[in-house]
Amino acid sequence: MFNNLKENSISIAMSVFPEVLYEDNHIIAINKKPGDIVQGDKTGDTPLSELVKNYIKIKASKPGDVFLGTVHRIDRPVSGIVLFAKTSKALSRLNEMFRNKEIKKTYWAVVKNKPPKDSGRLEHFLLKDEAKNKSKAFVNQVKNSLPSVLEYSVICASEKYFLLEVNPHTGRHHQIRAQLSAMGSPIKGDLKYGAERNNQDASIHLHARCVTFIHPVKKELLTITAPPPQESLWSAFLKLQHEQH
Repeated sequence: MFNNLKENSISIAMSVFPEVLYEDNHIIAINKKPGDIVQGDKTGDTPLSELVKNYIKIKASKPGDVFLGTVHRIDRPVSGIVLFAKTSKALSRLNEMFRNKEIKKTYWAVVKNKPPKDSGRLEHFLLKDEAKNKSKAFVNQVKNSLPSVLEYSVICASEKYFLLEVNPHTGRHHQIRAQLSAMGSPIKGDLKYGAERNNQDASIHLHARCVTFIHPVKKELLTITAPPPQESLWSAFLKLQHEQH
């Protein structure tokens, strides 16, 4: 009877935990929902890192503290893959891989305004405004700005919107949001960067779709893909993309 109670409590707890895309002894990849914060901030809201710790603690029946290293973050209104390290060895190696740009990240972005070209490379200098928590893209370098590079391609279109695949080559603050806006194609729902209106759930249509890297311990090539949020426009684009392939 005790085992049944334990199993029931675990299954109930698991139902409120994040969506796990990949997990082994060294790393765990989560599909972040828009609105979740990766690490704690001044809002005091429970961060994704704490939810993942609780998930590991219950799943593995760990009595003590759980080690979890946050390797990178994505913005609160953005959905998609977030990697965490479950060991200090994996954390240090993943941190180094991010610094050396050895982890390839692919995003999906939905925009209303069609880009001037079906594919292209955007190069800007980004200047972060700490007070507004916003970055501005400049064509030429200005004081304290940082070079920012991404490549994009239009992968399909609906009646009103375009789905872009975006590969950032640098990891600047709000890089994709600022650069697509500077191109004239702000992301749907992103009022901060020029969208006409917000999304009702305060999300923006930017999704960390895929990461590819060499596993920090097993040394195997690993590709992790995250399904976009269950929302009508994302679902329509997912269907369109499947039909095209």
